[in-house]
Amino acid sequence: MGQNAMLYLLATVSLLCLEPVHTTSPINIRHSLVNQLLDGYEATQAPVADGLPVTENVQLYILSIDSISDSSMDYDMSFYLRQRWYDPRLRFNESLGIENIELDPKLMDKIWVPDLYIINEKTAKFHTVTVPNKMMYIYPDGLVLYSARVSGVFSCMMDLHKYPLDKQICDIRMESYSHSASTLVVRWRDTPAEISSTLRLPQFDITLMRSFFCDQQYMGINYTCIGLDIHLERNIGYYLTQTYVPCVLVVILSWVNFWLSIDAVPARISLGLLTVLTMTTQSSAAVRGLTVVSYVKAMDVWIFACLFFVFAGLLEFAWVNVSNRVESRRKSVLDLPSLVNGNAKRSPKTESPTSQREGFSFTPSKNREKARNIDRVSRFLFPAAFILFNVGYWLVYLVLWEPVIDKHSDSEGVTMTVNLNDD
Repeated sequence: MGQNAMLYLLATVSLLCLEPVHTTSPINIRHSLVNQLLDGYEATQAPVADGLPVTENVQLYILSIDSISDSSMDYDMSFYLRQRWYDPRLRFNESLGIENIELDPKLMDKIWVPDLYIINEKTAKFHTVTVPNKMMYIYPDGLVLYSARVSGVFSCMMDLHKYPLDKQICDIRMESYSHSASTLVVRWRDTPAEISSTLRLPQFDITLMRSFFCDQQYMGINYTCIGLDIHLERNIGYYLTQTYVPCVLVVILSWVNFWLSIDAVPARISLGLLTVLTMTTQSSAAVRGLTVVSYVKAMDVWIFACLFFVFAGLLEFAWVNVSNRVESRRKSVLDLPSLVNGNAKRSPKTESPTSQREGFSFTPSKNREKARNIDRVSRFLFPAAFILFNVGYWLVYLVLWEPVIDKHSDSEGVTMTVNLNDD
């Protein structure tokens, strides 16, 4: 017992003689470092060092392109706006073991941020649900990484000459609003833009994206500007099923008139008027929702041609009917004397061969045969003409027509091919 008591006493004395160890947590170090960096920091002054402008590198991460409107000529897009620049006032000692400082959104307003704005913006907003969707990292060498989520509607002037077989180029252009090139230089990163793997467009395919520079001069002051061209190719599947194929079927339906008897006047009139009215309705539906332009579109050419073919079919019946009615009028004139004398019925024995040829006989007259020949020729002429029109139409608008001119093709930039079908 005495030995155990002695060991317990020695252990107690050893614990009492130990000095307390004070440790500083990483959270406290970061908090103190942030307070130290912000002490005397002026957020209204650009970090210009040695007379050299601040170079800001920008990158877009495109989340979605919700709609591309032909009527209002704009598109909706949501993206992350990523910016990076160097601020020497925010340097700190990397020996502290801190790789970077993540700032709370409430503290970001105390840091200078480039005043970048989007030139072709109609409406835009920053997301604030459930907190402001932005972040800022500060690195020991003064590098600042800033990212914010932006959604907006941006203008896109479209060329609709080839609509709906067209290709469009929509761009987004950004520059500093108040800082001239002597204070701030805005440039793209090596990879100007990235696209989310979940991005899908209902009407268009993104074929490629190309960055460019659009430096401007306002009131004799130079401002740096950057832009991104988004090349879009319209999907024709919807228009094939909703416009092109129905129009073809209506035109083919109008050709049924050529196979009906020349005496079936009510049926041929009804069919001709039905196809004309159907094409008129189809033309109204095809251009509904489009903006009014002063030039002829590819869709206008198609609708007008189909309407012309069905209307020509109706005119063909009018020609056939007029030719056939000549014979009816001749019969009426020849039978008029007999009707007046009360001899409407002639004896077959007294009929002469001449009266058999000119009156009611089973031998077709010259005019009636001419009407039938018009139908026979139309049965082959109309389909052949429509086929030739189709060959010329698709050849011109899909092969021979020059593509959309890229007005920034001569500008220095990066071209990126986009394939959204990759996993």
